[in-house]
Amino acid sequence: MTIPLNITTLLFDLDGTLIHHHPSALDVFFTVLDKHQIPLMQSAYRETLHFIFEYWASSEELEQDLEMYGQFTEEFWLHYMKRKMWAVGLSEKQTTDLAEQVQLEFDALYQPETLVGKDVMPTLKALRSRGYKMGVVSNRSNSIDDEIKSLGFDVYLDFYFSSSDVQIWKPDPGIFEHALFLAESSAEATAYIGDNYYTDIIGAKNAGIYPVLYDPRNIFPDVDCHVIKDIADLVPQIIV
Repeated sequence: MTIPLNITTLLFDLDGTLIHHHPSALDVFFTVLDKHQIPLMQSAYRETLHFIFEYWASSEELEQDLEMYGQFTEEFWLHYMKRKMWAVGLSEKQTTDLAEQVQLEFDALYQPETLVGKDVMPTLKALRSRGYKMGVVSNRSNSIDDEIKSLGFDVYLDFYFSSSDVQIWKPDPGIFEHALFLAESSAEATAYIGDNYYTDIIGAKNAGIYPVLYDPRNIFPDVDCHVIKDIADLVPQIIV
């Protein structure tokens, strides 16, 4: 599958697409559950990741939790932990009994490092050499400016911003429209590459942008959009 000829602007998600955190929060979560000898279904990892992706896509559950517990308070994160435990199939009683201890152990273990895939820099360089405009649109609740510069991405990008900069969160099409304004590009001439179907793909579609799902783990096997397994796949799939 190739990206349409008329695409001249490429927008990227940051976390889970251009960069990864190792170990991931989900891996640490499952490590803690394993320590407590909690049996899980084989499908638990994928189902929990689906829940996480959908939860952070401005879901009703997220809005309810923010309203009830405040923005990213300790109470908020504890209830989010309970939601993840429900997502893997734990009962209400198991969750009530274990949630606080699981949260404490998770907080102690989750000390990730930021990793950039070995194909990311060569891909950005190749795309820049072909004349594509490029930007990063992140759903972060904090600025990404310093991190983009420290990673060396800024030399390949025309712009980059996070949701906190504009107070709009994916999948709201407004955040994509702001990116189009910065890129001085039309939706028809723009593609968005991201790993979360619910925020990145649905959001891009709603803004009229060509969506590309980065899905190396086949988390979304039946989606109705362009899918890549490696960031490097972008180069041979773009027609120039």
